[in-house]
Amino acid sequence: MAGGFWLWMGIYHGVAMFWATLWALVLGFGISAALQVFVSKERMTQLLGRSGLKEILVATGFGAASSSCSYAAASIGRSAFQKGAALVPALAFMFASTNLVVELGAVLWLLMGWQFVLAEVIGAFVLIGVMWLLMSIVFPKELEEKARRRSAADGDDDCCHPPPSNDSGATGNHEHHHIEAHAHGWARLANAFWMDWAMLWKELVAGFLIAGFLAALVPPDLWKGLFIESGNPSLRLIENAAVGPIIAILSFVCSVGNIPLASLLWANGISFGGVISFIYADLLVIPLILIYWKYFGGRATFYIVVIFYVSMVAAGVIVDLIFTVLNLIPQGVRPASAIEHATFGWNYTTWLDFVAIAIALWLWILKMRSSRSI
Repeated sequence: MAGGFWLWMGIYHGVAMFWATLWALVLGFGISAALQVFVSKERMTQLLGRSGLKEILVATGFGAASSSCSYAAASIGRSAFQKGAALVPALAFMFASTNLVVELGAVLWLLMGWQFVLAEVIGAFVLIGVMWLLMSIVFPKELEEKARRRSAADGDDDCCHPPPSNDSGATGNHEHHHIEAHAHGWARLANAFWMDWAMLWKELVAGFLIAGFLAALVPPDLWKGLFIESGNPSLRLIENAAVGPIIAILSFVCSVGNIPLASLLWANGISFGGVISFIYADLLVIPLILIYWKYFGGRATFYIVVIFYVSMVAAGVIVDLIFTVLNLIPQGVRPASAIEHATFGWNYTTWLDFVAIAIALWLWILKMRSSRSI
């Protein structure tokens, strides 16, 4: 592209796609905030001390009720591990926290369709199961305690803390306390909502801009060259699922931010399972691998990264096979990437975005009022 036209086209694609998904993001973050406020995490470490099925299911439930920020998920998972949770439930929490959350599902449905949302949910459980199996077989038992000591020695630096308590012990009218508690609940929800945005805004900006620039700069033939699209179906299935996470690792995009890029990859030839394995790899971007190294040590990180990668590829392959048998994989001509054809206009998306902005501003006002009252 001549001159700086590519720059403006990349920014335009990214901003237009953000506008197209803004209402879904606000809806997702709102539901996620409500779950965070009303689902207690205080007993998490008491419930996750073993690597049994019950503990893994509980960890998955806690993760699904938590934030989808990859870095926050790593910090919270490390904190639970540091305080006595077994390593496998801590890792299961991290996967669920980034792949089973409402906001990711909302954006995925909007950009790619319900089949991908269903595959994302089913595949997350498959991935956690494969990870659990591999950790049980491959990960050295003594290395878990070494990693725990390493994590404990590094101090407690969780990125997420519960809102301050307002227990003053004062007595008063019952109705007054009821109204005060109700107002406090809305304030906590507002704080959780904006805390999620604060944790995720860099990832979201990076995700939409990277996808926008790739849409503007990378010709479709280059994308198609990365993925086997013909020949032996088994080889294509495995190769696409194996390449997906590698693209995610190199793109540095995490959480909800990788969905626009997933849309671009799907439009340019990657298989259904390759899309799923790509989305799961938000926990393997290079900055997070360095954080794992700091938390758990080099040897433990090597095992975790290899097991994560194999689990992601396996989940992508298994989900692809399941959806092929059920005839649920979208067929025919693939729609053009949403990131490439996003535009601004007076339509239902615009009005939904205006409503979403109004709700977000109202929650911001509640957050500011609660901050001044502390």
